[in-house]
Amino acid sequence: MQLNPLTVKKIKRFQSIKRGYYSFIIFCFLILVAVFAELLVSNRALVVHYEGQWYFPSYGYILPGTTFGLDYEYETNYRDLDRQFESEDAGNFVIMPLVPYNAFETNLQADAFPPFPPSWENGHYLGTDKIGRDMAARLVYGFRVSMIFSMLVLVLTFSIGIVLGCLMGYVGGKFDLFFQRIIEIWQSVPFLYIIMIIASIILPNVYILAAIYVFFGWMGMTWFMRTSTYKEKARDYVMAAQSLGASNMRIILVHILPNTISLIVTFVPFGVSGGIAALTALDYLGFGLPPPTPSWGELLQQGTENLDSIWIISSTLAAIVVVMVTITFIGEAVREAFDPKMHTTYE
Repeated sequence: MQLNPLTVKKIKRFQSIKRGYYSFIIFCFLILVAVFAELLVSNRALVVHYEGQWYFPSYGYILPGTTFGLDYEYETNYRDLDRQFESEDAGNFVIMPLVPYNAFETNLQADAFPPFPPSWENGHYLGTDKIGRDMAARLVYGFRVSMIFSMLVLVLTFSIGIVLGCLMGYVGGKFDLFFQRIIEIWQSVPFLYIIMIIASIILPNVYILAAIYVFFGWMGMTWFMRTSTYKEKARDYVMAAQSLGASNMRIILVHILPNTISLIVTFVPFGVSGGIAALTALDYLGFGLPPPTPSWGELLQQGTENLDSIWIISSTLAAIVVVMVTITFIGEAVREAFDPKMHTTYE
């Protein structure tokens, strides 16, 4: 598929903004780490070679200890199995992920209470939280949860905002006035109080929280799309299309939307960062995801309550700062690359 020359020009402009372009590469790498986290952070082995047989537990079924000659029926402890194979030196071996813990597993130590400081010997490279769970695992899987939440919110709010905003701006009249009043009333509803009430009644998961956030967060994109559509509707190219007999659907999809795409694209990075910040804030206040779901907000709360264990809050803040700054740089570069003052798309 051959891209539009104007689109190619915008992409090259984005690549020329080095700070945003390199931030985009870093963010894509972080996304890959979150998607394939089981290959880097997990208490399941990547590969097990036992008596001539090969096993790949990371994405497979639960393998009981009896599979490898152990005397228990529950899931194999691959860290212990690795140590046992090394001591036996019988040709069997285990390859573990870089961080050999998952986000829910507590690893207690004799004669000590968590949180435990960073330790290369134990594989807790960023230490543990106050329950003994690995901090690196909690951060990686917490980032995955945050991205799922923010992408759900982004897709749904943008879908509602684009459709409704285009209709308001293009149809106008009583239809536009009716939804203006609806939006004004809806924006006066206290969002945080609604979250508190729902969290006190049920235990919300990431999908319920996303649905609630979308329920109260679709107005922003709707306003922007309404204004942009209103402006594009008055252009000569729309009047020309109408005089040629083009349908309203064709005018919106083929003529108006392509000329508002720059607005939509520039809001995407900031929509992602807004979703991450919203979930982190809700979890920090205790109205977000229930424990033991990995969450950056919950780790921030732990860090403020355990300032002696400086590794908890420092690693969490570092992760949040890196992700937020990266997304901000991407957003600035996208906004500059797709600036309508630099490119025109009238047809």
